[in-house]
Amino acid sequence: MPSETQPDLDRGFELLSRVPYGRVATSMRALPFLAAARHVVADGRLLLRMHRGYDYHQACVGSVVAYGADNLGAERPGEAGQWSVQCVGTCELTEPSTAELELFGAAPHYADGEVYEPVYLRVTPQFMTVHELRGGSAAVEPPALRTTRRP
Repeated sequence: MPSETQPDLDRGFELLSRVPYGRVATSMRALPFLAAARHVVADGRLLLRMHRGYDYHQACVGSVVAYGADNLGAERPGEAGQWSVQCVGTCELTEPSTAELELFGAAPHYADGEVYEPVYLRVTPQFMTVHELRGGSAAVEPPALRTTRRP
């Protein structure tokens, strides 16, 4: 069930600010599509940076998108345990302020061998879901391989 209260939005933004990347989901040519993006939290909205050369931003602008990030693959999830956040909202093309650009840090120089050209999107959340796992083993160990002998 989607979380829609302000404390859930606040918690979701707080968790999202702990990781630099996530995935934006939209539809492209009537098919579901996921693309990686760099994100920062600014003024109660998500600001995304993607490579303009891929043209993925074209499918996002003017649409409702889902953006998700987590720490599920982290070796040391930290005190918060493991978590995942999904934000659903409207997406628009934007020019970030100087302060917002500083939050991103340096952009990559290349993307798949092409010069990286950033494009920025702003997602205004309609709702956010936050799931947190606490306790138990923080890191998941793969099960030991067993060899069975046949008589």
